[in-house]
Amino acid sequence: MVKYLCGVAGVSRSGYYNYFSVKSQEQRRKKDKKDEGVKELILKAFHFKGRKKGARQIKMTLADQFQVVYNLKRIRRIMKKYGIICPIRKANPYRRIVKATKEHRVVPNVLNR
Repeated sequence: MVKYLCGVAGVSRSGYYNYFSVKSQEQRRKKDKKDEGVKELILKAFHFKGRKKGARQIKMTLADQFQVVYNLKRIRRIMKKYGIICPIRKANPYRRIVKATKEHRVVPNVLNR
């Protein structure tokens, strides 16, 4: 049965048994505990000065204010894992209106090209 299911999932049998081994489960628990500690720091940097920040600004805030250096990919992975989302600024609709009115404006042919 395991052989068939591993074949359907495209996973080797040894990889399946390795994933459920006690050693790999313990490693995953240790990694989760480390991520919990890092998550607390990321949340502090995320809410620093009352503004929500993205991964790049969190990286800079951690380095400047908390003297902690983490890789940007690690910060992004933990933000994704715990659902920490930076709000995306909405586009200014008035800017689009101004561009639309300027787009079809006829300019006098001063250079006679």
